[in-house]
Amino acid sequence: MKLTPMLIIKFILISLFFLNLGCSINPATGTPDIVLMSESSEIAMGKEMHEKLIKSMPIYQDKKLTEYVNSIGQKIVKNSHRTDIEYHFTIIDAPDINAFALPGGYIYINRGLLSYLHSEAQLAAVLAHEVGHVTARHVVRQDSARKGASVLSVLSIFTTGSAAIGDVTNLLGTAAVKGYGREMELEADGLGADYLLSSGYDPHAMVETIGVLKDQEKFARYRAKEEGKKTKSYHGVFATHPRNDIRLKEVISKAGSLQSSDNKNINEQVYREKTEGMIYGVNYSALLKKQPVEKNRYIHEKLGFSLLFPMDWKVKNTRKSIIIEPENKSAKIQLRVSKRLKGISPGKHLRNQTKVIILKRSEDFKQNGLVGHTGIIEGINGDNDQRVATIFQGGRAYTIISQVNNPDPKVDYDSLFLKSIHSFKPHRVQNTNKKSKVIHYVKANDQTKFSLLAKQLKIGLYGEQQLRLINGQYPRGEPLPGQWIKIIK
Repeated sequence: MKLTPMLIIKFILISLFFLNLGCSINPATGTPDIVLMSESSEIAMGKEMHEKLIKSMPIYQDKKLTEYVNSIGQKIVKNSHRTDIEYHFTIIDAPDINAFALPGGYIYINRGLLSYLHSEAQLAAVLAHEVGHVTARHVVRQDSARKGASVLSVLSIFTTGSAAIGDVTNLLGTAAVKGYGREMELEADGLGADYLLSSGYDPHAMVETIGVLKDQEKFARYRAKEEGKKTKSYHGVFATHPRNDIRLKEVISKAGSLQSSDNKNINEQVYREKTEGMIYGVNYSALLKKQPVEKNRYIHEKLGFSLLFPMDWKVKNTRKSIIIEPENKSAKIQLRVSKRLKGISPGKHLRNQTKVIILKRSEDFKQNGLVGHTGIIEGINGDNDQRVATIFQGGRAYTIISQVNNPDPKVDYDSLFLKSIHSFKPHRVQNTNKKSKVIHYVKANDQTKFSLLAKQLKIGLYGEQQLRLINGQYPRGEPLPGQWIKIIK
């Protein structure tokens, strides 16, 4: 092949592209990774994501349990491939069954999952799996694959002149990095099993934990059938594994025997002591704790809504509307409440309220479970444009009309008004009568039956099934005399 000047340029460009890709040895697998992110960037990304997460999600406030989970996690970390970074283990105060990891050593487990585990070994199995995702740098590898796919698609267009090939490359790249995928999950399993064995736990606990989660799926199908609803798929930790997963067992067997032995820790008693009194289901006491309210958020308790207004503006509640304006009255936001008419869209309602047929930048929107419409009334005869919107909530329609009287050239009024419109959300007063249920451990006797316990404890329609699930005896079986079991009180 004759090297023309154009071909030489193309080869140089492609070579420079691959030289700029970071190529490093993966600390967990020992194989080279092509990555576009340094370790320091990975840690910084994880820290930023963690800070955002803890502001938006409730954290379980139980010091004893938090310290216990962290101690098990740190034990796993000491036997992992990346001991040079700092790991953080957090319990999310949610009844959902899940665990996940962010880049740079940030690992989370939901309180709901802790309710269904039966031993320290099973807890260690979940944490070890998530540590495996961190040590193998799965998030970073996905990020690099995503960015690499985009750049490669551009290069393919440049070198072939075919936009179609570029589009296909990009689509394949997107599909390849959607979720961790089966192979990465198995890789995390294999690493986790190795960390479990090195930490003194039985790797078989990983298989046991999958059984716990598959029972949840079975119950979800049963409940959906009973209630005539569509079954929701489980997407949490170990979601890709069937109960009798041959490949998984092969991966785990490489770390050590699947047979339990006396010299491997299970620690059912310690786990029992640490989870005694843990909240089960919804944590009503946490819901009732007043969340910090933004200084510039207006809350209407009676109508049940709230919205943000510009900082330092004042709110005046009149008989006909709510008026929000700055002290110098240079601009104004007016909110009107009217009845929502059946069969009328938010856009039609807005035009009826403003008596305007044509709106600029007219668009529907959805937010916080509500539907609405917004647009701009064009100013005439030197008047300023007006940003307007209608939002439907229940049987009411809220129409927001903005007005600028003496504009400040430094202020982007439309962004200011849109921020208020899109901050509108329902405000619900929590039920103060409900009390959270907690987990207690008791010893079964020869009369103990899950069906009788459920009736005695009065824990709802599916009480028996829930007792079976938290005790690992779903869908059938009864506790043996002298056996420790969990109850919900």
